[in-house]
Order: sequence, then C-alpha cells, then structure tokens
Amino acid sequence: MSNIADAPGRIGWPDFACFGPRPANAALAAWLAQSHALTTILLAPIDEARLLGPMMAIVNPPLWELGHVAWFHEFWVHRGGSFDVPPTLKGADALYDSARVHHDTRWSLPLPDLRATRRQVDEVMARTLAVLDGAPLSDRQAYFVQLAILHQDMHNEALFYTCQTLGYPVSLPAPPGAIPQSGAAPGATDAALRTADAAIPAGTLQLGAPPGSGFVFDNEKWAHPVQVPAFAIARQTVTNAEFLGFVEDGGYRRRELWSDAGWQMRQGLALDAPRYWTNAGGAWNLRRFDRKLALPPAEPVVHVSWHEASAYCRWAGRRLPSEAEWERAASGAPHAAAKRRYPWGNDIVRPVSELAQIDARSAGPVPAGDFAAGDSGWGLRQMLGNVWEWTSSRFAPYPGFSADPYVEYSEPWFAQDHRVLRGGSFATPLRLMRNSWRNFYKPDRADPFCGFRTCAL
Repeated sequence: MSNIADAPGRIGWPDFACFGPRPANAALAAWLAQSHALTTILLAPIDEARLLGPMMAIVNPPLWELGHVAWFHEFWVHRGGSFDVPPTLKGADALYDSARVHHDTRWSLPLPDLRATRRQVDEVMARTLAVLDGAPLSDRQAYFVQLAILHQDMHNEALFYTCQTLGYPVSLPAPPGAIPQSGAAPGATDAALRTADAAIPAGTLQLGAPPGSGFVFDNEKWAHPVQVPAFAIARQTVTNAEFLGFVEDGGYRRRELWSDAGWQMRQGLALDAPRYWTNAGGAWNLRRFDRKLALPPAEPVVHVSWHEASAYCRWAGRRLPSEAEWERAASGAPHAAAKRRYPWGNDIVRPVSELAQIDARSAGPVPAGDFAAGDSGWGLRQMLGNVWEWTSSRFAPYPGFSADPYVEYSEPWFAQDHRVLRGGSFATPLRLMRNSWRNFYKPDRADPFCGFRTCAL
C-alpha cells in the first residue's frame, strides 16, 4: 500500500480529477530527481559562511530554504497536509512552515546543520521515489507529488535569485549541446524584430487555464471569456541596448517619467541605472552572480522593477501589455479559435533546446532575438523563457476563485499590490510553464529575472 498520503478531501478542496491528465509515475520520479539534483548543484558553492547570509527582505537563508523544501514535500505528500501527523524531524513545523515562521526570524532559528538538513531532504525524496516505483497513484496523490516537485522548482529559481542578489557563484554543468541562435551571429541584434510590432486584432480570449489541461495553480482557474481590443505588441523584449538609451537620456533623473511610488523607490535606492549595472570610464558593465561582464547589448534588460519598466515606457511613448493582451499574444494565432498551451503550439514537437531558453541550461539569458523556432502564432519571440515579463495588471483572482489546498500560494497576496509577470525565465523548468501561468511580485522588486516587452499606445 502506498505511503503517500491519500486522506479524505477537506472542505473546499477541489475534485482532483478535474485537473485531467497527469504524468506517469516514471515521469514524476524523473522530475523529482532533476529538481533535487539542481538544488544540490545550486547549494554546492555556498560555503558555511554563506549558509545564512545577510538578513534581507527579498531573500531567505539558503540553509533554511533547503530545510523548507524538505518540510513542504513531507507535509503535503506524506502527511496529507495535516499537522495532526507528526513530521519525521522533531520540531520541523516550528522551523520551516513559511506561513507561520516570520521571515525575519529565519536567521535566528535553531536550524539543523547543513549535513543534517541534506540528510533530511534525501530521506524525504527517497520515500517518494520508492512509492513512485510502485503502483499508479490516485488523482489526489499525483496532485500533491506534482505540487511538491513544482514547489521545489520554484525554490530552485529563488536560489538563483539569492545568488544574484548576494553575488554568490553559480556553476551549472555544460549543456549536452550548443544552444541554437536565431540565425544571426551570437550577440547580434535582430533589427527587424526590434523595430516591428505584431498587430493583433480584437477578439475574445479564454483567459486562464481550462479544466482538464493538467496540473495548474489556483490563480489560473478557470478559463473565462475576456474581450481584448485590438493592440500592437513588440515582437521581442526590450534589450540592454534599448534600455541604455533611456539611461543615457537621463531617464532615472527625469521626475516626469516616474509615478510617485516609482520615484520614491528610485530615490531610496539611489538608482541611476538598473541594479547591477555600473559605468567605468564610459563603458557599461553588469554583474551576473559573482562575475562582472561587459553589458551584452542584444540580451534582454533584466532585473528591472515594474516601476522602471513603466518609466521606460513613458520615455519611449509605449506601455506595458495587460496580462490578457500578453496571453492572447502568446496563445493565439491568425484565424485560430483555440488557444495554444505554449507559444509554438500544444505539444513539444522538437527538442525544447531549440524552442526556448529554459531549464537552467545556462546561468543567464541569451539574446532577445534567439529561438525563432519557438515563436508564437503571431510571430512574437521568446514568450516563454529567457526573462519574466512584467504586465500592467494587478494580481487579482479570476471569477469564481477558490483556493486550492496550499491556501498560502495565492490568496494572501491578492490585496497587496502585486503585479503580474508572465512567461518564465532561463531558470524555469518546462514542466512549470504554459501560457496561462501567472507569477506575481510587488512593483519595486527586481531580484527575479524580470524584463518586459512593450505595446504601442
């Protein structure tokens, strides 16, 4: 009998069968092994002195992060989401439950050391892998295994953010093959893409995820009709070269380009350029993790807040897309009635390494004009992967919203002025990605791998 919890559903829990097709046990086991391996790789260069790191509002101590991943996995997969079932690590609930352990206390908790924490992670993962080696799971069991794996994937990406914020090294294994370019020389800009918009006619969008489309998070549920007026949207994200024009035209010093909140943020951080950019004798550089690089002009601008993206748009005479516009541009195509799951279609018909810069294949983005094979039906490039894209939309529930079992994932944040990002980054795995997936951060955050594309006014 499976030792993965399959307790009766709680009031308000969904009918787990409504999510539709789910991966086989072998696929789930492969996902779990991949996610766990990346966690190990990301933590490998973090020595004892860096296990806690400085107390900051936008990061967690890496040691706590690792223990939390194990706790979350055990809580939902093996304890059925019940505090009545004790954890295997005594006192783990008081150490790692992020909904109840205040952020600022995580540096002073009596955490187990790295060796013990790794052992706890390995033991929890091994329990799940052993079960996945047996009989097929129920719908409920498969839901929670997916939740735990995808939660670890998101914490892996958060570890990338932490390494960038704190200047820690990231050393990834070499990818099995070269990442394909757009046909231009590596690092070259695609002038045609950069200057052209895709004109998208008015239409009705089924915004969100339809039932039966597989695992989705509660804030994507469910697809509902939205009328989207005609709009024109950039075929690629704003590049470093384009954003440099804003910087060198005094964009960070021109009060008229900024909202009140944006200007307050800019003054508080004394920003004259994006975070991690520096100018030495007229030459612009950026810091990527622990390395200093010459500013790559063809790569998308990254680590800019919603406020910075909005100020750029005012300078450029443009605007950010709404999330409905973004999803219509990513999932539609001329003369097509049905939505696509991915920009390029509903299936992975060729190696994903030819379609998008995802899956942490390298420690950074590629030029914004790369990966033509992954274009959307409207001819937009890199709508999945490379960098997250800010939209103009506030994070809000869809009609009829009800929280899924992990209540803290979405519901607490609806009223806290978060803005929606779409698309994923180079550090996001494909199994998390689809055109309906929503991310959300406060408008002053720039530590995620976030950039943006623009729309015509």
